[in-house]
Amino acid sequence: MLVRDAMSTMVLTIGPAHTLRRSARLMSERRVGAAVVLDPDTCGIGILTERDILNSLGLGQNPDHETAGTHTTTDVVFASPAWTLQEAAEAMAHGGFRHLIVLDDHEPVGIVSVRDIIRCWAPARRHPSTLVS
Repeated sequence: MLVRDAMSTMVLTIGPAHTLRRSARLMSERRVGAAVVLDPDTCGIGILTERDILNSLGLGQNPDHETAGTHTTTDVVFASPAWTLQEAAEAMAHGGFRHLIVLDDHEPVGIVSVRDIIRCWAPARRHPSTLVS
């Protein structure tokens, strides 16, 4: 199975000036654990994850003053839609992260997470009433 088969195509894109509170609100509304941060001044692509926001709060920083740009990971490992899920899982394990931005022709087209990979590799849970005795 390939990354394109598992990735979420709902990509939340924010700017570096978004506050952490606004970023968290948008992530929560869309039920995603990461946002792609596009910085038009640097033409760079970064990622802000729920863990980045949690770390900031844990340090006592004010989410209304802290910006996504300050907490964005910019040394991002990108995946290709044509990667296998094994390649994506190995990149995540090697890098110690849970999300990969998927680029196609230098444009973000999706995000694949550890959860996405597990959903593909593990059989779906069955409701107890559907099990045959």
